[in-house]
Amino acid sequence: MNYKFWQKKKDANKKKKTKTREWVDAIVFAVVAATIIRVFFIEAYTIPSGSMERSLLIGDFLFVSKVNYGARVPMTPVAFPFAHHTMPLTTSTKAYWDGVQWKYRRLPGLSEIKRNDVVVFNFPEGDTVAVENQVPSYYDLVRQYGRASIHSQFTIISRPVDKRENFIKRCIGIAGDVISMKNGIANINGKDEPLKSTGMMPYIIQFKTMDFNYNVFDDLNLKMGDMQPLGTNTYSVEISPEMADEIRAFDFVKSVKMTAATAAEIEPGGTFPHDPNRVWNRDNFGPIKIPAKGWTVNIDSNTMPLYYRAIRTYEGNKVEQKGKDWYINDKIATTYTFKMNYYWMMGDNRHNSADSRYWGFVPEDHVVGKALFIWMSWNSEGSFLHKIRWSRLLRGIH
Repeated sequence: MNYKFWQKKKDANKKKKTKTREWVDAIVFAVVAATIIRVFFIEAYTIPSGSMERSLLIGDFLFVSKVNYGARVPMTPVAFPFAHHTMPLTTSTKAYWDGVQWKYRRLPGLSEIKRNDVVVFNFPEGDTVAVENQVPSYYDLVRQYGRASIHSQFTIISRPVDKRENFIKRCIGIAGDVISMKNGIANINGKDEPLKSTGMMPYIIQFKTMDFNYNVFDDLNLKMGDMQPLGTNTYSVEISPEMADEIRAFDFVKSVKMTAATAAEIEPGGTFPHDPNRVWNRDNFGPIKIPAKGWTVNIDSNTMPLYYRAIRTYEGNKVEQKGKDWYINDKIATTYTFKMNYYWMMGDNRHNSADSRYWGFVPEDHVVGKALFIWMSWNSEGSFLHKIRWSRLLRGIH
C-alpha cells in the first residue's frame, strides 16, 4: 500500500476535537499543573487571626514556599483539587478520601527550619475535631466538659496529618533546644530571647496629661481607640518593645511598663502539658527540652506528661501505664528514642495566640512550608482604595 495514501486515510479517520473536548482538556491540564505547583512549589495562604500581629495582619495574603524545607509528599493523595479538608459551601463534607494513606516523606529542601522563621504547619491537636465547635480544640473541650458530654453534643471526626487546619507562627525553638519563659521573656538554651520589633506584649501607659494631639501616634500605626482605659490618665495597650521606647520619649508620658503574669498565676484552661504538677502559664513555663530525631529520653512520671502525646500520637506507638510502669507497644519501657524532629511555635502577639504554650510540640511531618512574602493585604475596615494596604504589597516576611 502506498505510504502517502495510508497516512491520508489515517488522518481522515481521526476525529477532530470538539470545542467542549478542548475546554475539558485545557481545564484538566490547568488543574493538574496548578495542583503540582501548590503541592511541591508554592501555595497561597490567608491570615485569618491576629496572633501574628504586627508581623502579619488579618487580611494579609501570603505565598508559602514548599521548596525551602523540602516539599512534603502528599500523605492523603486522593483529594478534591484546591480544597483543604472540607468541600466548599459545606461544614463537614470531606474534601478527601482517607482510604489511601502514604507514609511521611519529604523531598530535599534548601535549608532546615531556623529559629525565628515564620512557618505554616498543620495544627497538631487537629487530629480530632468537634465539627460544630472548631474554635477551641477538641482536647480543650474534653478537658473543660468531659469526653462523654462532648461526644453527645457534637459530631466528632478525625483528620489525617496533611488535612488538619493550617496554622502560621514563628519558630521559637528547634529540635534539641531547651525552652523556658519567665515574666514574658522567652529563654532558649539559657539565653534570653526578647521579642523582635514586630512582637507585642501588653504595656501600661501612664500619661502626665491627656491634653495632647493624639495624632502623634499615627507614625506608630496606633490609635487611642486601641488603648483600654484602666484609670485616670492610665491605659493598657499591646505594643512592641520598640514602640514602647518611642512612646516613653514623649514629654507628656509619665511611664510605660510591660505587664506579664506572675509565676503564681493560674492560666484559665491550663497550658501544655496540662500536668497538675506543673503550674505554668503563658508568661512563665519550663524548662522543656524539644525532642530531636535520635534523642533518647528517660521515661518516668516527670517526663511522660511532656512527651506522651509525641510518643503515642505523633510517632504512632501504643502507650500504656500499668501501675508505675510504662509500656510501649506492649513492652515495658524505661527510655524512648524519637523518630522525628519537633519544633516550638509561638505567635508574635504573645497574649493573643493559641500556640505551643497550649498544645506543645509541632512534629516535622506537620510542617507545610516557609512564609515568604505578602502579595496582597486587604483591610476590611478601610474605605475604597484604602481597603488595600498598599505599603504591605510584596513585602518580605521576617
